[in-house]
Amino acid sequence: MLEPSAPTSAPGRIRKLDQAVVNRIAAGEIIHRPANALKEMLENSIDAGSTSIQVLVKDGGLKLLQIQDNGHGIEKDDLGLVCERFATSKLKKYEDLEQIGTYGFRGEALASISHVAHVTITTKTEAAPCAWRSVYSDGKLVPAKPGASADPKPCAGNKGTQITVEDLFYNVATRRKALKNATEEYNRILDVVQRYAIHNSSVSFTCKKQGSNTADVHTLPGASTLDNIRCVYGASIAKEILSVEHESARWEFKMDGCISNANYSTKKMIFLLFINHRSVESGNLKRAIEALYAAYLPKGSHPFVYLSLEIKPQNVDVNVHPTKREVHFLNEDKIVETVCEAFQDSLANANQSRTFYTQTILPGAAPVPVEEVVPSKKSGQAKAPEHKMVRTDSRARTLDAFIVSSGAPSPRTESSKSVGGGVSSEVPSKRGRVEDETERDRGEEDDGFVRDQGIPSRKGKEVAKRVRLDGEDPVESEPSGPVEINEESRDDNDSVIHAPSSASKRQFVDVRLASVLELREEVRHAGHKGLSSLFNSHTFVGLVDEFLGLVQYQTKLYLINYQDASTELFYQLILKGFSNFGSIHLSQPAPIYDLVMIALDMEDMESWGENMMSKEEIAEDTPRRLGSHETQQCVALLVDRSEMLVEYFCFNISEAGEVLSLPLVLKGYLPNWNKLPLFLLKIASEVDWDEEKRCFETFSRELAAFYAVEPPVEPEVDRSAADVPTESAADPGSTSTDAASPLSKEAAEYRWMIEHVLFPAFQKHLVAPQSMAENGTVLQLANLPDLYRVFERC
Repeated sequence: MLEPSAPTSAPGRIRKLDQAVVNRIAAGEIIHRPANALKEMLENSIDAGSTSIQVLVKDGGLKLLQIQDNGHGIEKDDLGLVCERFATSKLKKYEDLEQIGTYGFRGEALASISHVAHVTITTKTEAAPCAWRSVYSDGKLVPAKPGASADPKPCAGNKGTQITVEDLFYNVATRRKALKNATEEYNRILDVVQRYAIHNSSVSFTCKKQGSNTADVHTLPGASTLDNIRCVYGASIAKEILSVEHESARWEFKMDGCISNANYSTKKMIFLLFINHRSVESGNLKRAIEALYAAYLPKGSHPFVYLSLEIKPQNVDVNVHPTKREVHFLNEDKIVETVCEAFQDSLANANQSRTFYTQTILPGAAPVPVEEVVPSKKSGQAKAPEHKMVRTDSRARTLDAFIVSSGAPSPRTESSKSVGGGVSSEVPSKRGRVEDETERDRGEEDDGFVRDQGIPSRKGKEVAKRVRLDGEDPVESEPSGPVEINEESRDDNDSVIHAPSSASKRQFVDVRLASVLELREEVRHAGHKGLSSLFNSHTFVGLVDEFLGLVQYQTKLYLINYQDASTELFYQLILKGFSNFGSIHLSQPAPIYDLVMIALDMEDMESWGENMMSKEEIAEDTPRRLGSHETQQCVALLVDRSEMLVEYFCFNISEAGEVLSLPLVLKGYLPNWNKLPLFLLKIASEVDWDEEKRCFETFSRELAAFYAVEPPVEPEVDRSAADVPTESAADPGSTSTDAASPLSKEAAEYRWMIEHVLFPAFQKHLVAPQSMAENGTVLQLANLPDLYRVFERC
C-alpha cells in the first residue's frame, strides 16, 4: 500500500524539464490513441491537395498505421524539419489564425507521433526526379540502420507522401496497455475515415487491414456526398436523406448537409459535424437537433445528421483544444437556432407524406408467436388496447364487401346447374377423401409433412372444364389455339364431378420409396416456422389483382403472391398424395402430338440453330437416331413411361399417345387447361428420367407449375362492334348479355376459387419454405402498433 511521502524541511527546487520529457508529455496530450494520429495525418494529406488517400492498419493501428496520398509531396530540404515541433508551412504569424483555411497550423502532429512511435516518410514532389525516404525518432532524423547516415535516401516512389507509423506507444507502457482491444481501435479508425470520406466527396478514401483483400471503406473520386453516404452507411439511410442548405448574412455563416427524414431512425445518433471543413463536436448543437427530432421519431430513436458549417474565419477560435476537437465561434446560440429552424422546415415539408416500405421476412428469423385470444370471465378485467386487438373472426367482411361490382354474380349465387362437360373424378377411399367442414376440424397428422385435412367443398354443383380439339370443326374454331375450354349447360342429374361407386374405390397405398420419403423430409427441413405459422393462421382480407392477395396475421398486414405460393403448395400436395391421387377424366382423349405441336408453335423458331430438329421430329411418336445420340421424342417417351405415370401420379396415357386422365391434386380445383400443351412439352424435355429421386422431383415440380393458379385469358373484343348500340342494349328489359359477361363470369369464378379453395388450402397444407422469405413472395405492408404511433404524432 502506498503511503504519502513525509514533508521535507526545505522546498523543492524548480528546474527545467528535459526536452525529451516535455515532448513526450505534449505528445500524450495530442495523440490519445491511433485514431487521433490518423486524423492528424489525414488532414495533412487533404491540405496537400490529395485526390486519393489509402490507409493500411495492423492490430488496430498499434503495430502499423500507414497513410499514402497523391498530394504535392514534401521538398527534400524540408525533410529535416518535418517532425520538429512548431515547424509548419501553414502559418507565419499569429494574426494568420484569424483567416486560417487549412486543417493544421501548429506543426505538432508529426512531431508528437515521432516521440511515441517509429516514423518513416517517403515523399516525392512532381518536379523531383525520384522519391526520398527518411526515418524519424523523437522529432529528429535517425539512420535506418546503425552506422548509416541519417540523411534522406533516394528511392523509387510515386508523386505524393507515404507516412508509416510503427509500434505506436512503444515507450509509453501504460497507454499501450490501456489500448489492448485492437478491434475497438480499428473501429475508431474506420469512423474517422468515414467522416472525412463523406465530407470530402471529391477525394477517394480507402481503408483496410493489412493482409486483407477487401477494403472496409472505399469511396470513388468525384462521387457525391449522397453516394458516399450510401457507400459507407448503406442504402437504408441514403434513400431517406433530405438535403438542407441555408445561408445567413446576419450571422455570417452558411450551411449545407444531409439529414434523415421521419421514416428513418436508429438506436444511436449519427452526427457528423464539420465547421470550416474541420471535424469537431458541439454538445449544444447536438442536443438541439435531438430535441427537434423528438417530435418526429419514436421514443428512444435517433436520426442521421451530416452538417457542414462555413463560418467567417474571424468569428471562429480553432485554438481551444489540443486535438482541435472543439472550436468556439461567435453567436453560437443564434447559429444553433437558425440551423434548427432550417431542419424544421425540411422535416415539415417531407412529413406531409409518409412512406412505408415493405420488408421481406428474413430467413432464420424467430417464428412469430401466435397469441391466443381467450375471453375473460371477469367483467372488471382490463380490455386490451386498440392497437393490439386482432381480428379473429374469418366471417368478417373482406375487401370485396366494400367494392360495388357491376360484373357477373358471384359463383355462390349461381344456379344449381353445372356447366362444362365430360370431366369426372375418382378419389381414393382412405386418406385421399375430402372431409366435410365438421370432419376437417378434427383432422389427424399423417405420415407426410402436412396435415391430411380436406378443403371445404363448394356449395352446389361443381364447375368443370371440357377439353376438345379445335381440328374437329374448323368452322367453330377460334384463333386462340386448338385447345379450348368450353362451358355448356347440363341437367341437374348430369354431374360432371362425382364420387366413385364402392366397386371403383382404390385402396390407400403406404409409400415406402426412399426417394419420395427423402423429398418429403427435404420439404419439412426447408420449412420456415414463422412463415408457416403465418400461412396456417392467417385471416383472408381480399385480392389485390390476379396474382396478389392481402392477409392479416396478428396485428400485421401482409401481401401474398399467391401464384408463387400455389406452385409450392401443389408441389407439396403432389409429394404427399404420391400413388394416392384421384383422377380427372377427359371426356375426349387429347393427342399428345397435337398438344406438343401447339406448344412448339409458340416458340421463336428464328432462334433455332440449323442443326436442331424440326417441330415434327420433336413431337413425333417414333425414336430417331441423330448422329451418335438416340433421341426419344415426346410421344414415344411418355408412352414408354405410361405405366409409371399412372401408378404413381394417376396420369393416364394410352398406347396411341393420348392423355386420358390427370391427377386430382386438390378437391374443388381444376387447372388452367391452356397450360396443358406447354406442360406436356416440358415434362418430356425438363424431367430427369434417368435417376429415380431426380425424376420424381423434377416431374412433381413441372406438374405443380401446371396446377399453379393462372388467371383466365381475356378474349379480344371487337371495339368497333362494341361501340354500336344494339337493341338489347337499348332495351332495359332485355335478358341477353353483352360480350363482357362471359369474361366477368370467369373472373368471378377465378376469384371465388382463390378465396374459398386456395387460401384455405394454404391454411391446411402449406409448409412455407425459407425461400419465400427471400424472393418477396411474402411482404409485410403494415403493423397496427406502428400505425397508431404515426397517427398519435399527427
